[in-house]
Amino acid sequence: MHLDYPRTRKRGVRRWLPSWRQMSLFFVFCLSGLIAALSYVYWQTEIPEDLNDFATQQDNVYYWADGTEMARTGPVNRQDIALEKVPEKVQWAVLAAENASFYSDSGISISGMTRAVTRMVTGGETQGGSTITQQYVKNAYLNQRQTFSRKVSEMFIAMKLDDKLSKEEILEGYLNTSWFGRGTYGIQRAANAYYGKNVSELNPSEGAFLAALLKGAGSFDPAISEKNRSRAVERWSWVLDRMVEIGRLSAEERARYKKFPEPIPPPRPDGLTGQTGYLVETARAYVASHTDISDAEFDLGGYQIHTTFQKPQEEALTQAVEKARGQLDPKLRTADRNVRIGAASITPDGGITALYGGPDYLKQGFNDANASNVPAGTSFTPFVYAAALRDGVLRERGGPRTPVSPETVYNGDDEVAVHTPEGPYWDRSGKIVRGSNDGDRSWGKVTLRKAVEQSINTPMIQLGMDVGLDRVRQAAVDAGLLPSSLSGSRVPAFSLGTGTPSAIRMASAYGTFAAGGVHRAPYSVASLSRNGDRVELEKPGGSRVFSPQVATEVGEALQGAVRGGSAKRAAEAAPGAAGKPGTAPDNKAAWFVGYTDQLSTAVSLSRLDPKTQELLPLDGLGGRDPEQVGSNYPIQIWTDYMKAAGTVQEAEKGQMAP
Repeated sequence: MHLDYPRTRKRGVRRWLPSWRQMSLFFVFCLSGLIAALSYVYWQTEIPEDLNDFATQQDNVYYWADGTEMARTGPVNRQDIALEKVPEKVQWAVLAAENASFYSDSGISISGMTRAVTRMVTGGETQGGSTITQQYVKNAYLNQRQTFSRKVSEMFIAMKLDDKLSKEEILEGYLNTSWFGRGTYGIQRAANAYYGKNVSELNPSEGAFLAALLKGAGSFDPAISEKNRSRAVERWSWVLDRMVEIGRLSAEERARYKKFPEPIPPPRPDGLTGQTGYLVETARAYVASHTDISDAEFDLGGYQIHTTFQKPQEEALTQAVEKARGQLDPKLRTADRNVRIGAASITPDGGITALYGGPDYLKQGFNDANASNVPAGTSFTPFVYAAALRDGVLRERGGPRTPVSPETVYNGDDEVAVHTPEGPYWDRSGKIVRGSNDGDRSWGKVTLRKAVEQSINTPMIQLGMDVGLDRVRQAAVDAGLLPSSLSGSRVPAFSLGTGTPSAIRMASAYGTFAAGGVHRAPYSVASLSRNGDRVELEKPGGSRVFSPQVATEVGEALQGAVRGGSAKRAAEAAPGAAGKPGTAPDNKAAWFVGYTDQLSTAVSLSRLDPKTQELLPLDGLGGRDPEQVGSNYPIQIWTDYMKAAGTVQEAEKGQMAP
C-alpha cells in the first residue's frame, strides 16, 4: 500500500495536510498500539501473593537521647470481620461515601483515574480518584504513596482482582484493611474505638460517621479539634443524605438521625503514664509535620524514633514541679484548685530536653507545655526591648526612625498616659489609656535597661507604641513565637503580653537571645528509622534575627534582673543566669522564663475552670496575699530545676573526661 504523503496532487500548504483517510488510519494505528500495550501490561500484571505490611506489624519504639528505650506504642489495632456481620446499611453508608456504583463497575473508574493523575501532575489534591476495589488494592497490596507508577499498578491489579473475586469478597477485604484513625485498621476495631461496641451493633448514623473517616481520619476525628468536629458533622450529614439519594435509606429513617452520634473519647495507650505520654505525643507530632509519612503508614509500626529528651533532666523537671504542687492545698484553699503548670527546656541548638505537660498523661491528655491559651504577661517585654534596639522608634508621624540604647530614658511613673505620634491614645470608651505598675509604684525617670531589670510596666507600654506594635510582634515571631499565638488586637496592652505562646515556644524564643541572636526552631526528634533503615527527617536550620549586639544587650538586662532586679531568686540556679518573671493581665497567669549558656527554660502557671475552660485569677494562690499579683511558684520551679539540670550536666562532663 503506497502512502501518498506529502500529497502529490495538492499544492502549497495543503500538500502537507493529511487527508481524512490518512488521519483515520493514523488514529486506528495509535488506538491499536495503545490497546496492544495495555493488553500486554494487563497480562503481565500479577496479583501479589501476600498482603503488604499487615503480616509484619510492629511497635513504634521511642528512645531517650542516650539511646535507651523510653516507650513503645502499638501494635496496630486490627481485627477481621465477616461481611455478613456488618449491617447492610452500614455497608451502604461506606459505599455511598466512597463508591456508590461499586456493584456495577468493573473495578476501576477511568474518569476518576484521569482526574487523580491530572491532579497529581498539576500538584492539586490527589484523593478521590479510586473505586473501592482500587482502594482495597492500595490498602492490601501496595502502599499509600501518590505516584503515577503506583496508580498504574493499582488499576491493573484492580481489574484482575475484580475478575477473580466476588464483589462481596472485595468489600469485606476493603472494610478489614481500611484505616479509621485512633490506631485502628478495619471497621470492627473502628466500631470499638469510636463507639465501644461491635460493628454488628452500629446503626446507620454511626455507620455514616465511620464512613466519613475514610476520607481522612486525621481530619475528621472530633476528638482532635473543633474544626475536625465541624468537618465530621458536615461529612456525616452528607453521607446520610447520599444514602437517601441512592435509595438505600428512606427519608423517614433519615429524619430520625438529626443529632450527630458523638464518638467516645479516645483511650489512652498503656505505658504512657506520667510525663511519658506527653513526650511521645510531642515527638509523634514532630514526625508528622517534618516527614511525608502518613498517619496510616506510621500506625503500621516498625519505626524507631530517637528523641532529644534527656531522662535525667526530665526527672529533675518533674520533681521541681511536683515539689511546688506539694505546697498547694486544694482541699483547704479554693484558690489552689484547677492549677495548670507547663514547662519546657531547650538547648541552644533547639533540641527539647525536657517538658512538663501535666500531672499524668493518662489523667490529663492536654499538654500544658504546648498550650496556647496562657497569656505571656510581662515575660513578653524582652521582645519589646529587642524590637526597639533593632528597629528604633518613631515619635513623629512621617519623620525618621531614631535609634535607642539601653541607656535611653523613659518615664517609669504609675498612671502615665500612653501616647502615639499624634497625641494621647484614647480607648473606645473615650478615655485616655494610662499604664500602671505593680503595686502602683512610681519609679521616675528610668533607663530602658532598668525597666526590663525591675519589670516596670509603663516604659514598656510606651516603648511598644514608639516602636510600633506590628514591629514588636514581628520581633517576637522572629525570635521564635508562633504568629498564631500573637493574633490579638494591637492595643497598648499588647506589649505586656496579651499573646498566648506555649512554654516550648517561650523557651525557644529566649534561647534566641542566649544564642547571640540566632533562632533555631525547637525540635524533639534527632533521627528516625524504620526497621534499621534511616528515614529522611527535616532538620531545622538557624537564622540570624538579631545582631549579636542586640542579643547581648537584651541578655545583660535579663542578667541584671537576676542579679538584683525582679528575678533575684533565680541567681541560685547558676552564675550568669538570665531571666524574667511575668504576670498576665487580670492576674490570670504567671511565668518565669530564663536561660544559662546550656539551657533555656520556660515555666507557666495558670488556673483553668474545668467547665468553661476559661482562665481564673491567681488571687490567693498558695495562701498568698490576694492583693499581690503573680506567683513565686514559676521562679521556684525554674530555679530548682536549673540547679538540678546543671548538676546533671556537670556529672556527665565528669564521666566523659579522661
